Amino acid sequence: MKKNKKLPKFNSEKEEFEFWSKHDSTKYLDYSAGKKVLLPNLKPSIKSISLRLPESLIEYLKIIAHKQDVPYQSLMKIFLTERVKKELHLSEV
Repeated sequence: MKKNKKLPKFNSEKEEFEFWSKHDSTKYLDYSAGKKVLLPNLKPSIKSISLRLPESLIEYLKIIAHKQDVPYQSLMKIFLTERVKKELHLSEV
């Protein structure tokens, strides 16, 4: 078993970010000792944005959303997520 380097103390999140962007974490952490955990209540960070759309597009979205029995803003998130996955060839976003 190799001995890991001692982690420095960080005075800020920015300082820690700068450290990890320049150092290999395997020299400081023993990943073989890690354990899988489930975080069922973890929610992704959400940021509100303001988006200007043509009124006709919003009306079409509301019609589709009504047919699918979901709020139109939720439908917009679904559509955006699907498109981003397609464009980036991802399975999760």
